[in-house]
Amino acid sequence: MKPIKTSVSITLDDPVLCKIKSLAEREDRSLSSYINLVLRAHLEKLDQKEIKNP
Repeated sequence: MKPIKTSVSITLDDPVLCKIKSLAEREDRSLSSYINLVLRAHLEKLDQKEIKNP
């Protein structure tokens, strides 16, 4: 079963958007998929910091 997804609108600085688009293309992913991947990795990193420093 696929995870539930919610559509959102965000505003990004042009240089950030250009870089993210480039990185997504390099990995043959959609922009949305790449942003989701990056945010998930960032959240996991934060969770790991919280476990080490409660």
